[in-house]
Amino acid sequence: MNGLRRTSVCAAAVSAAVFSIVTPAWAAPAQIQSQPDSSQVNRPFERLIVGYKAGTAEASSDAAASDDVRGKGKSVHRRMSSGAVVVNLGEKTANADAAIQAFKNDPDVAFVEPDLLMQPFADPNDTEYSRQWDLFEATAGMNVPGAWASSTGAGVTVAVIDTGYVAHSDLSGKVVAGYDFVSDSARARDNNGRDSNPADEGDWVARGECGTDANGNPVPAADQASSWHGTHVAGTIAAATNNGKGVAGIAYDAKIQPLRVLAKCGGATSDIADAITWASGGTVSGVPANATPAKVINMSLGGQSSCSTTYQNAITGAINRGTTVVVAAGNSNMNVANFTPANCTGVITVAATSREGNKAFYSNYGTRIDVAAPGGETRRGTDTPGTITTPENGIWSTLNTGATVPSTETYKPYQGTSMAAPHIAGLAALLVAKKPSLTPAQVKDLIKTNVRPLPGTCSGGCGAGLADATKTVNALDSTPPSGGLENTTDVAIPDSGSAVTSSITSSLTGNASATTKVGVDIVHTYRGDLVIDLIAPDGTAYRLKNSSTSDSADNVVATYTVNASSEVAAGTWKLRVQDVYSGDTGYINAWNLTLR
Repeated sequence: MNGLRRTSVCAAAVSAAVFSIVTPAWAAPAQIQSQPDSSQVNRPFERLIVGYKAGTAEASSDAAASDDVRGKGKSVHRRMSSGAVVVNLGEKTANADAAIQAFKNDPDVAFVEPDLLMQPFADPNDTEYSRQWDLFEATAGMNVPGAWASSTGAGVTVAVIDTGYVAHSDLSGKVVAGYDFVSDSARARDNNGRDSNPADEGDWVARGECGTDANGNPVPAADQASSWHGTHVAGTIAAATNNGKGVAGIAYDAKIQPLRVLAKCGGATSDIADAITWASGGTVSGVPANATPAKVINMSLGGQSSCSTTYQNAITGAINRGTTVVVAAGNSNMNVANFTPANCTGVITVAATSREGNKAFYSNYGTRIDVAAPGGETRRGTDTPGTITTPENGIWSTLNTGATVPSTETYKPYQGTSMAAPHIAGLAALLVAKKPSLTPAQVKDLIKTNVRPLPGTCSGGCGAGLADATKTVNALDSTPPSGGLENTTDVAIPDSGSAVTSSITSSLTGNASATTKVGVDIVHTYRGDLVIDLIAPDGTAYRLKNSSTSDSADNVVATYTVNASSEVAAGTWKLRVQDVYSGDTGYINAWNLTLR
């Protein structure tokens, strides 16, 4: 099964404006030390280690130590061989700043630090872990295990806007209250409209039950069983790990918030937009406030369309509230610029790669792609659609055996950009857990600037490269994150006319790099007509493309490398395009800039 869910119209009488298309796709005196600093700790702990200065009563007297600790509202667990005291916090937490500060303010205290639980650097004991090449294989895995020493996603909620959730023991205890946003009771199959139960009622559908396509063909073309798509996505993000069963989640200490928007025949744009708003802590009329707003949203869904105002407003609102939005690119092997919400501004758009590190045969591509992640291939591109010939190359995760309604839990492989997106949502959760102050733009920039080169091939553009979880999480210790740089506003290019520009403003310090990347997506017939330049903030022009009377192909979809190391990174950069011959027209669809 391809892992992207496409929003679809269930009946011809329903306006196309209401639905987007979505079907399965798959210091003086010396400063008291606290090491490690509590702001860098994401794994829950329940005790502190407190060392008292030599010569103080607390350093030698258990009674004195106990009195001091009790005076700070805590209790002594025991004294260590070093003389330090282990202090009970009374609960598991990932943030004990107030308690730590109380000890740091005490002149008798030499140091205070969390009493962290360490884990052996061994493979998780989950029984299906050996099948999860996407996490650990050197060729095209996402290098996840190395990140777990620094972050496991604790304290972060990830909203999965999808088909809802079907109970699975590998996710039990990981799910926080979500919501059913499917407003059409007939499609919802729960005999009501929106409600507080995001249970997946099944999205099975008979041939032709969702109407016909533009050519009069039945939709779907054949009967389709329930996909349990949202549960598969959730497992990749946060399935329980080291629990002796099933699969390992990328951010296995994160929480999942299931939001049901996809049901029979797909999901409505209006429902999906409301879910985005609610997930990020916004207000939706008639829906109770979200008690646990998500810091990351995963949307493994989409359809062929421009980004609507409805989607963009919801996404912009979520980002402004501090929520990172991750979207699957789509499974049509086409330019992602024509698929929404993957083409909306501010999201992290994810392409899918195979076990060999190539662009998966089905994955969309283009300059709007931000990053690639494992999406798997449960069949070869030349095999019959719908067959599973290479299950070992798919993405294994939590599922259900029910063909229509829920039955027993299981684990199965899927393929699709729907499977790639939750890899990035999981990585985003690891980053936010380690540094909660990160903005969505910083999360996006960290992921894109810490990739590794795609091991295989990708024609058309697969973003910055293959995401590397360990490198990205570790970058928080040394690299200050910067904002993402892109402009997706269309700019018309006049036929044989004056040059037009599209601008991007950078606030990065220092200079740009010798390998500055300029991603260009221009829709234009006979691209030989075009001259393209990058204009630096000081006005210096860097030629990206010359005109050519022999280049009759359509569109410019390319990434150019520029040595801009002499340029100050901060300021307004411009993409300048001019049509120097007559007879053909087009527009700048989007462009992006990676200054270092």
